[in-house]
Amino acid sequence: MAHQVPRMDELESAAWLSLVGLTELLPPSLDAQLQTDAQLTHFEFQVLSTLRFAPEQTVQSKDLAASTNSTLPRLSHVVTRLEQRGLVRKLPCPTDRRATNVQLSDDGRRIVIRATGGHIDHVRRLVIDRLDRDELAALAKIGTTLNRALDPSDRFARHIRDAD
Repeated sequence: MAHQVPRMDELESAAWLSLVGLTELLPPSLDAQLQTDAQLTHFEFQVLSTLRFAPEQTVQSKDLAASTNSTLPRLSHVVTRLEQRGLVRKLPCPTDRRATNVQLSDDGRRIVIRATGGHIDHVRRLVIDRLDRDELAALAKIGTTLNRALDPSDRFARHIRDAD
């Protein structure tokens, strides 16, 4: 008996290939802009931005990993790099001796604040300004639906961000 290969119809294929293209093209563009403007990767910018808006600009490593959709090993590597540049500090967690807190330094705060305007302008040029309000709402809904499918156990604590 021959095996039937699954197929997509024209709309399904167009949607899928569009999403694949977006996921391939957007990250390098975001990295390039931030590298040029602030010598940061997009992920480093996300880490610094998360710290900037946290109480006392400090977050426990596991929570920082969750809020940036990262694993602890990836976050640890990036935090070490940022610490070597003087942009963050690693501190013992006062409530859990096994945990580490990450705190934004004054230099880190200055860099992320300076980088934010150019980053927002770039995101607007690439995505926001190309869509009308209905398309933006649809994109937000689609992104939420797909993120929940990709992270059904909510290991990245998306529910916390969705509640904001």
